[in-house]
Amino acid sequence: MMRKPQFRLTGICLFLVLITTAQEVKFGKVSKEELMESVYAKDSSAPAVVLYRDVDVSYSYAQSVGFQVITRVHERTKLFNKNGFKFATVTERLYKSKSDRESLSGLKAFTYTLENGEVVKTKLKSSEMFSKSLSKYHNEEKFTMPNVKEGSVVEYEYKIVSPFAYSIDEIVLQYDIPIQQQHINISIPEYFAFKPSMKGYLGINPKYGSKSGKINFQTKRKDQDDYTGKSYYSSSSVDYTIKTTNFTMRDVPALQKEPHVNNMNNYRSSINYELQYVKYPNSPMESFTTTWEKVVKTIYNSDSFGKQLTYSRFFKNQLNAVLAGASSDVEKMVAVFSHVQRHMNWNGYFGKYAEKGVKDAYEERTGNVADINLILVSMLREAGLTANPVLISTRDNGVPLFPTREGFNYVIASAQIADKTILLDACNKYTEPNLLPTSALNWSGRIIKENGSSSIVSVVPGKRSVTTEMMSVNLDVNGDISGKIRKSLTYYNAYLFRNTYNDVSEEDYLERLENTGAGMEISNYKVDNSKVLGKPIVESFDFYSENQLDIIGDKIYFSPLLFNTTKENPFKLEERNYPIDFTYPRQKKYILNITIPEGYTVTSKPEDLRLALENNMGSFIFRILNPDTNTLQIMADFKINQAVIPVQAYGSIKELYKKIVEKETEKVVLSKI
Repeated sequence: MMRKPQFRLTGICLFLVLITTAQEVKFGKVSKEELMESVYAKDSSAPAVVLYRDVDVSYSYAQSVGFQVITRVHERTKLFNKNGFKFATVTERLYKSKSDRESLSGLKAFTYTLENGEVVKTKLKSSEMFSKSLSKYHNEEKFTMPNVKEGSVVEYEYKIVSPFAYSIDEIVLQYDIPIQQQHINISIPEYFAFKPSMKGYLGINPKYGSKSGKINFQTKRKDQDDYTGKSYYSSSSVDYTIKTTNFTMRDVPALQKEPHVNNMNNYRSSINYELQYVKYPNSPMESFTTTWEKVVKTIYNSDSFGKQLTYSRFFKNQLNAVLAGASSDVEKMVAVFSHVQRHMNWNGYFGKYAEKGVKDAYEERTGNVADINLILVSMLREAGLTANPVLISTRDNGVPLFPTREGFNYVIASAQIADKTILLDACNKYTEPNLLPTSALNWSGRIIKENGSSSIVSVVPGKRSVTTEMMSVNLDVNGDISGKIRKSLTYYNAYLFRNTYNDVSEEDYLERLENTGAGMEISNYKVDNSKVLGKPIVESFDFYSENQLDIIGDKIYFSPLLFNTTKENPFKLEERNYPIDFTYPRQKKYILNITIPEGYTVTSKPEDLRLALENNMGSFIFRILNPDTNTLQIMADFKINQAVIPVQAYGSIKELYKKIVEKETEKVVLSKI
């Protein structure tokens, strides 16, 4: 998250008196009753529960450092079982700039256990806290509570001091485990006007108020008529108003996780603060009110963004060679894109601003996302194409629903050819035109044009990614199966295969594949097009697997799709509050030709089935034929035609998966003749 630099008040020196709110639960007063609890009554499945949480955010001022944001945290958590032990590890991500950084201090932490009827305290040692640099902009502070056992209570408190007074971090109100009681207090001096925005599905009732405070400041001077060299001090004060917001919440439910969500944090209840303006006494108001136009202008005018697009001399000689033989706009686009993709190497860092600068990055052949894709935009323009950068928020960064300078953390390129906008990202070696990394598939992006205007462009794929698996299977009377498989992967399925397995040895890959196929043995493996972009990945191999059939008396039972059977419905909640995000439209198609053992005949098989969701959102077709006495032909075709399914269709999706599981787990029955 990029933030404004520290602000120091000019004209007067201030010292803000910190006013704290008394905590309802005293640190260290853990009871035997808390340690004896074995389950949380309001959610018996919870592996842990936060018994008490207090977060206090306030401002302080010191002449030597300026305004600071002070965040004090006190949490007490009950761990019921081993699945809850992960909640005994605490991680804080702290922002840093070239000149300053956030810091964590005042850590006090204990683990409480009940031993022989007595409460035993184990203190966290300073040596058990670890610091790590995550990136150019972030450090990490992390600690794991000691002596954790089933039934333990862990408790800690600390404060975070931030010199970046223009920014208040998001305040999370909901965890992955329940919170029995929490108090959130935010106190902001009248000089800072923030706009709060709430997200999530919890009912929140903030209480707003104000309190008075006094700012004392002291000035030092020397009397010019006094030749002793003595300094004189004078004191005065300024009255001010502190705006307060308080939340008291009880029995906060855990955020229920479901599959196919782009980022659960998009739906986690929390408060965000966006700075609107700053107004000091006897000073003009400094406005930070944000519109998309201002966001775009601010980003584009940065030396690390728009200015980078003006540089082209460093690649002109190479560009002539790149474009040799390319005549149409499409050919030019593909040639430039392929060159940047091959020439550049991504250093693993996101960012909408160039880190090294396009010239140095090109010469060194490495850079962050912005370095690489701004080079791409600049080269496309130099090649005579209409090209612009596109700002994106990655899936793990959330969705910027409102204008915000901090909402975008990624930039790609766009090329306008005829009436089509083609999206390009050269950071990954296996992307293609209009095939972005899955991390960037987050609703929409914002194209920034040379005239400073911007427009929204969808980054949601519309084309289906298809997996087709054809199997020729022989059944054995002892329950074993053998045969041949040919599998084809297109579009994103092929992209994910290349990214996951191209750098893995064939031996390691086949071991994984054998494990996913119920312990099958694989031989004669072959893969085509693993490094040929634009073509489907094609795998073929022979397989053998033991004990895949159930033999009872003179009958053989098996699921028609064998080890590809869908056995469980991934959607379990009765109701769901967020859309179903499949990332991209997809299709799985299985075609099996099964040879029945000699001396057996089909006496029972599942009926054919055809299902379709409303508005062509998806479908499932199952068909099974018995064309002759020793052959079964089975086809299953499952399609999801939209990357994102609205929450209103959750019941339909859940029912569709239920029917698929029922159908695929039905048994084919063979009887001995």
